[in-house]
Amino acid sequence: MSPKEFGKRIGKTVKTLQRWDNAGKLIAHRTPTNRRFYTEDQYNQIMGINSNNNKISVIYARVSTANQKDDLENQVDFLQTYCNARGVIISQVITDIGSGLNYNRKKWNKLLDDVISGNIENIYIAYPDRFIRFGFDWFECFCNKFGTKIVVVNNKKLSPEQELTEDLINIIHVFSCRSYGLRKYRKGLSNDKNSKD
Repeated sequence: MSPKEFGKRIGKTVKTLQRWDNAGKLIAHRTPTNRRFYTEDQYNQIMGINSNNNKISVIYARVSTANQKDDLENQVDFLQTYCNARGVIISQVITDIGSGLNYNRKKWNKLLDDVISGNIENIYIAYPDRFIRFGFDWFECFCNKFGTKIVVVNNKKLSPEQELTEDLINIIHVFSCRSYGLRKYRKGLSNDKNSKD
């Protein structure tokens, strides 16, 4: 809501809202062009209406390696601009560095814990593989069961092809190690005189 619309709803002038903003009594949100605006939650707050929806919206951005920090910043900037343009209030920006194949990412797992606890309304991501490399549809369905929507902004420029190559190499490496370990195990059994066929 614009200050004029918000002021009309609560019976205050725009100048009063400006004073409250400057004094920190009711801080206005800002658009990318620095214009003030207000949300329905602020209306509920000032009118003393108890809102049952305490869920928050978050941005989640990820890259595979630390030398891609510029890409990480670009993701965050892009998503913040997208949300600001739509009047979406972002309570938290979560940035992660790790492979999209790694299910042990601490921040990602903490985010899923918050989803299960019912604390998250929306997760904004630049592209599905930023959240998880494989099985995105499953995780999207999982989050929906807890009332969380994953909003894919779908900017392909923020999804480097080299990361996919790295992830595929990681898959090959993991299975190669398992295959080598299995061969070593079989060789050990065949050399063990105490083992029986």
